[in-house]
Order: sequence, then structure tokens, then C-alpha cells
Amino acid sequence: MALLDRVATLVRANLNDLVDRAENPEKMLKQVILDMENQFIQVKTQVAIALADLHLLQKRKKENADKHAEWMRKAELAVDKKDDELARAALERAMSFQQLTESFEKQIADQEVQVEALKSALKKLELKLSEARGKADLLIAQHRRSRAVSRAADAQTLPTGENRTFERMRSKVAREEALGRAKGEILGDDVDGRLDALEREQKIDSLLEEIKAKRRLSA
Repeated sequence: MALLDRVATLVRANLNDLVDRAENPEKMLKQVILDMENQFIQVKTQVAIALADLHLLQKRKKENADKHAEWMRKAELAVDKKDDELARAALERAMSFQQLTESFEKQIADQEVQVEALKSALKKLELKLSEARGKADLLIAQHRRSRAVSRAADAQTLPTGENRTFERMRSKVAREEALGRAKGEILGDDVDGRLDALEREQKIDSLLEEIKAKRRLSA
């Protein structure tokens, strides 16, 4: 869906590269964070809606499953009474509810996939937003220091064309070096991110196995 595409774009965004291309880095960073916050609210709302729809589908499935069981009992009762015609009619109704139950099962499976996709997007965006809020402040501070150094260099330089050009180039190099050191700090190194994700998955797997083990012991 378009919402998930927008979220994916924000999650993949490299603030360092954006800053390098922006005429006003501070304004750009604030806008990116604002976009993340807006998308976060939208995804959170969609998760709630998707969960509500899932619960409704599960309820409808149970209702149809109960009706199927009820009509099967009626069919058995008719058989006991040796009324095959009535038994067939009851079985026909039971089959109808069984088909509806199976249809709801498929819808539930599709809805569960959608819910998990939205939850995953929400979690990734929440992490990205948290990192961006903290590290954007660092990048803004570095940008301001670089700009201050540039002004100071210009103020101390004699008003000759050659010297001013040299100082501007040196200031630009200093800024690029400062921004270069910030790269990898804004949103984290990809390798570190993957390792963190693996550790989280391992912890989740361990917790899941503990729960399963407790359930088996209590059974």
C-alpha cells in the first residue's frame, strides 16, 4: 500500500546525504522528522484499524463455525429419528456455514499478514524516528560549528582574491570532513543494525521457547 511505501522511503532515508544536498540543512532535518512523526501517527492508526478488522473476522468465523456445529447436531438428531430428508436439509445448511467458515479463515490469514506488515513498519519507523530525533541535534550542531568556522576564517582573511578563495576552500573541506565523521552516527551503521536485529530476534525466540515449555509442563 502507498502508506507502507512512504514509510519504507523514510526508513531508508540517509540524513547525512540529505544534509549534503540541502541548502538549509536545519530546516530540512526538521521537515524530515516532522514527516516521520506524521507517518508514525498514520501507521499507528492503521494498525489499530487492521487489528479491529482482524478481531471482527475472527468473531464472524467463530459464529459460522458454531452454526456449522449446530446444524451438524441437528442432522445427527434427524438421523436418529430416521428422517433422512430432514437430515439432508440440515447437512446442506451445515455445509453452507462450513464454506463461510473456510472463507473467513482465508480472510483472517490475509488480514494477519497485513497486521504484521503494519506492526513491522510501525516498529521500524519508531526506531528510525527515535534515532533521528537524537542524532539530528548532533548533525545540526556540527553544521553550525562548521558555518561559524567558515565565517571566522573569512573575517581573518585579507581581502585579496587568492587568499579568500583559499580560505573558502579550506572551510569547505573542514565542513565536509565534519559531516563525513557524522556519517554512520545519524542513523547507525547497517551492519550494527542487522546485528541488533538478530539479537532481538534471538531474544524473542528464547522467550517464545520458554513460554512453550511452561505451557507443556502445565498441560
